[in-house]
Amino acid sequence: MSTVDFTGVVWRKSSRSGNGNNGNCVEVSYTGPVVGVRDSKNTEAGILTFPESAWAAFLAFSS
Repeated sequence: MSTVDFTGVVWRKSSRSGNGNNGNCVEVSYTGPVVGVRDSKNTEAGILTFPESAWAAFLAFSS
């Protein structure tokens, strides 16, 4: 199992976060081999990681 260092990466807030979502927000960061997802209101809680191919499939399914 490899570990990805998310120190200093740029996080992007989901375009679906904001008004009408009761403050439920996620942020996404692309680090090369994986995509990290975290709770923007609790950034210290941890990061879920997904292979780029799985993230691309999720985006295709959710559009």
